[in-house]
Amino acid sequence: MTMRFASLGSGSEGNALLVASGQSLVLMDCGFGLQDATRRMERLGVSPVQLNGIVVTHEHGDHISGVVRLARKFNLPVWLTHGTLHSQLKAFAGMADLHEIDPHRTFAIGEIEVIPYPVPHDAAEPVQYVFSDGARRLGVLTDTGCSTAHIEQTLSGCHALVLECNHDSDMLAKGDYPYFLKQRVGGRFGHLNNQDAAGILSRLDASRLQHLVAAHLSRKNNTAALAVQALSCALNCEASWVGVATQEEGFAWREIT
Repeated sequence: MTMRFASLGSGSEGNALLVASGQSLVLMDCGFGLQDATRRMERLGVSPVQLNGIVVTHEHGDHISGVVRLARKFNLPVWLTHGTLHSQLKAFAGMADLHEIDPHRTFAIGEIEVIPYPVPHDAAEPVQYVFSDGARRLGVLTDTGCSTAHIEQTLSGCHALVLECNHDSDMLAKGDYPYFLKQRVGGRFGHLNNQDAAGILSRLDASRLQHLVAAHLSRKNNTAALAVQALSCALNCEASWVGVATQEEGFAWREIT
């Protein structure tokens, strides 16, 4: 038995991640329109009808804008925190198969164990997730402005990691974003810069790590080369070993053995 994971796309224009184990298939977030999401899934060889459900991290549009339409169209259950749901009550009105989750309590979707954990981000009750089949763990960390001891404890020992490298601090400072937006993105409730992501990685138990993917890169304030350099230095590995999730393509299926 193996676990697999793939990205439909990653960045400020839309995010979605597929996780598969056995006969179970889960989508984390959907920031793409119905047709776009379906096309991106088909590119990865799956159809929305195969999904067992959608787990949501938070209510920002690049993560949630496509969730309701996809769930309604294909009768999919949705899992999200109380805070996320109550920030979007109108959007989710009338949906029967909604599940409010405790950010500290593990739950199962088919054969996939889903482990939520809270993160510092400017949203109502944001979480990120670790996915497991009981033997293997895939950790996902994006949309957090800084780390916490709980984040690092949760992600230690994962077999695969999708890690936010949103911006390069110098590029953000010198860029054309207005001051308030620079403060938001670079603040404690914004997004991880390359060096902070590398710092987190350096403090994790990475002894089982088979895959490392840099995600949620800013088009204006980062480059793939800078993100890869930061993570590869932290892990002391070849730069070619670090993957990058793109906005247009995400990344293809990766297998955790």
